[in-house]
Amino acid sequence: MNIAYHVVGIVAALWVGFSGYSLFTKQQFVVEPLREYGVPQTWWNPLALAKSAGALGLIVGFFIPAIGVAAAIGLILYFLGAAATTIRAHSYKTTPFPLLYLAPAAATLILQLAR
Repeated sequence: MNIAYHVVGIVAALWVGFSGYSLFTKQQFVVEPLREYGVPQTWWNPLALAKSAGALGLIVGFFIPAIGVAAAIGLILYFLGAAATTIRAHSYKTTPFPLLYLAPAAATLILQLAR
């Protein structure tokens, strides 16, 4: 169980961290949907920071479990909000994408709590 937690946690942190980096650097594949959803550009850096902090928190959680739990819960809430944003924007074809990011964060939380 411990190995699974670390592997899933690292994969989740890398994936979410890449997403945060992509938003910080304004990669087209990330910012174009945000424009379509009506997310103000002034929110982009705080959203990127939230993703990046969550990714870092998952790694720190290997050493300080409470930080990892908080980071996983924060990422789950973040991506639930992202899914809700796609639904609000009637972009149903893109709704699965935030849920794909949510899944490894939730798996990390489950595995951490099961240790």
